[in-house]
Amino acid sequence: MKRKTRNNSGKRVLKRDIRSRYWRGVPKLLIFLVLVIPLLILLLYVGYLDSTVKRLFEGKRWAIPAHVYASPVELYAGLPLTPAGFESVVQRLRYRRDPSLSTEGTYDRSGRQFRVKTRSFRFWDQAQPGHGIMVQFSNGAVQSIRELNGGRNIAILRMDPAQIGSFYPAHNEDRVLVKLDQVPKTLIQALLATEDRDFYAHHGISLKAIARAVFANIRAGSVVQGGSTITQQLAKNFYLSSDREWGRKVNEALIAIILETRYSKDEILETYLNEIFLGQEGRRAIHGFGLASRYYFDRSLGDLELHQTALLVGLVKGASYYDPRRQPERARQRRNLVIDGMVALELITPAQAESAKQKPLEVSYRGRRATTQYPAFMDLVRRQLKEQYRDEDLTSEGLQILTTLEVPVQEALEYNAARTLRDLEKSNRTSQLQIAGVVTSREGGDIVALLGGRDPRFAGLNRALDIQRLIGSLVKPAVYLTALEDSRRYNVVTELDDSGIRMQSGGKLWAPRNFDKREHGPVSLHQALTNSYNLATIRLGLDVGIGRVVKTLHNLGIERDVAKYPSILLGALELSPLEVTQMYQTLAGDGFKTPLRAIRSVIASDGTPLQRYPLTVTQTVDPAAVFLTNVLLQNVMREGTGRSVYSMIPRHYNVAGKTGTTNDLRDSWFAGFSGDYLGVVWIGRDDNKPTGLTGSSGALRVWSRLMRDASKQPVDLIPPESIEWVWIDRKSGLRADEGCKNAVEYPFISGSAPDAVAPCVNMSKEESKPWYEDWF
Repeated sequence: MKRKTRNNSGKRVLKRDIRSRYWRGVPKLLIFLVLVIPLLILLLYVGYLDSTVKRLFEGKRWAIPAHVYASPVELYAGLPLTPAGFESVVQRLRYRRDPSLSTEGTYDRSGRQFRVKTRSFRFWDQAQPGHGIMVQFSNGAVQSIRELNGGRNIAILRMDPAQIGSFYPAHNEDRVLVKLDQVPKTLIQALLATEDRDFYAHHGISLKAIARAVFANIRAGSVVQGGSTITQQLAKNFYLSSDREWGRKVNEALIAIILETRYSKDEILETYLNEIFLGQEGRRAIHGFGLASRYYFDRSLGDLELHQTALLVGLVKGASYYDPRRQPERARQRRNLVIDGMVALELITPAQAESAKQKPLEVSYRGRRATTQYPAFMDLVRRQLKEQYRDEDLTSEGLQILTTLEVPVQEALEYNAARTLRDLEKSNRTSQLQIAGVVTSREGGDIVALLGGRDPRFAGLNRALDIQRLIGSLVKPAVYLTALEDSRRYNVVTELDDSGIRMQSGGKLWAPRNFDKREHGPVSLHQALTNSYNLATIRLGLDVGIGRVVKTLHNLGIERDVAKYPSILLGALELSPLEVTQMYQTLAGDGFKTPLRAIRSVIASDGTPLQRYPLTVTQTVDPAAVFLTNVLLQNVMREGTGRSVYSMIPRHYNVAGKTGTTNDLRDSWFAGFSGDYLGVVWIGRDDNKPTGLTGSSGALRVWSRLMRDASKQPVDLIPPESIEWVWIDRKSGLRADEGCKNAVEYPFISGSAPDAVAPCVNMSKEESKPWYEDWF
């Protein structure tokens, strides 16, 4: 036995000796590589993650899109507006009908009286708080605006503007950032009760939460609870992809620990509240509870009630799966589950829970809409912004862009364009008609509506900006304006020759004709423009000089080069609808050129005004000659090619305008203005084939219907001091008096009226002698 023990002992010594010699044979470098290098790599990787977390978390966390707003509706006593019209305004702004006016963005109506609680909004000149107001209507106008508390009269009140679009970053994420102290207590309680009960106790990873989730899922027989902490969810959403791989889960855990080490719980929770995905609207991704409250309830986050916060928290698990608009019953069950979780933790009482569960979802109706509601107008806004801002500024800095668009006018333009095109295609048996339109405020040059094609939601070719077509007779006012500026040679009754003419133009023989294929001989200047006579216009333009006409076009606002051929006198000039609008804007502005603008101001995300786009007005044309031209354009609408307008609008509106038609009836144009709006409409085809439409039969019909629906003011031309009114005999074109049978009062620049007296003046004097004068 002793010998056996000694043998066993010897064997153990021998084994230790062999192992010792074996490890002495292993190079120490290899041991270092196997044990130390992986640890070093892990430390380096953690350091890399740490720097990444720090860079993103402490830098600019989100690219916030720029939000674009329409022009605000301004209320004042006397504003032409019906009760139904005002209700449309508040509904367009997504105000809720609520008799108690419990939150901002609510209203109630009783007959012709409204009680409204407006929303606060930061404008370019001041931050306007929400107001409780009472608006009274009478005889189709605002009668009074008073404060609900105190009854003080309000002279003028700006409603918050409607958001009409945004400029999104490449990932199309949208959010409204909120601070932790702006979030309702019930929302935080519901979130922590549902997603991470131990949030304020763990250090990024919670083994207790994992075990609790496993137990709950086994008991339910399905996945009803997750084990990821809020910090892990933030790590996944903010830094990682959604791939279900072990590598991603390891990174998620490491980043969660780093976040908990570097930042406070409140910082992590606030970031989570702004980052989490909560819905999808077309290409637009709804992130954060601040935007979700507006998207689902049309309320600010601070105004939400328990049942509403619970619904939003329920969406965290799956915004698409529990979408309350598409899956209301599924969303209701998930909401109630969140409420039950709050009861289990004694955050609310069973009575509060039962009351919340009995309430409907109360999700606001919101149709699916594009990224921008008015893509043609937004295209113009973006082009104007690019002169001062980079693309990355527009898609990441959270700018507020306040524009000039007036939504009611835009809607009227879209509606009447679509209706008229349908009528034209049906009656003319034609198809593929396209349209473009621009509407501006007559006084300020603000672009209040813009249409880029027959489909107003299609963000393709913007015909209002990018097509150039021959403008036809729209050029004629520039020809007559050029002549009237030379008051020593021309006035409104100057006789012109409307007879045939043949000449070389651009190396070719040019023999133009009138539209009616007739020659009218001697005609007065005002008759030639009223009836759009081509031959008289050509002779007048040649007499004053083509170079001077081109100069007038530039003074009116046409910036492109214009070839000095005789054919431009009849509109052989290609312009876009926007360029035509600029030209007629100067006429409507009494000779003062105002560059068209679509933007009023740009405001930074913190409310700091960055840039204003003030009005710039320059006198470029003689106001007296413009006044005469505008009087003639009014006559075009009363007696000439535009006279059908008064089948749509009252005659006392005295609108001014001009039709335009190009060869072979390819293009139908109209440009004109009322007292408050200038509008330009083009109808044609993209392939430039004939439409069968004149300016009167096509574009004018759209313009007439638009002004019937949108315009509230007639034209009231104010004559400059140098204008005098003189009675003229229409037959002879000579000076007359009020007693002459065919006398009409015309405006003249002082000293330019005819000196010769018409025979009817003596006859009227004879007729006015006392009956007894012949006795003597």
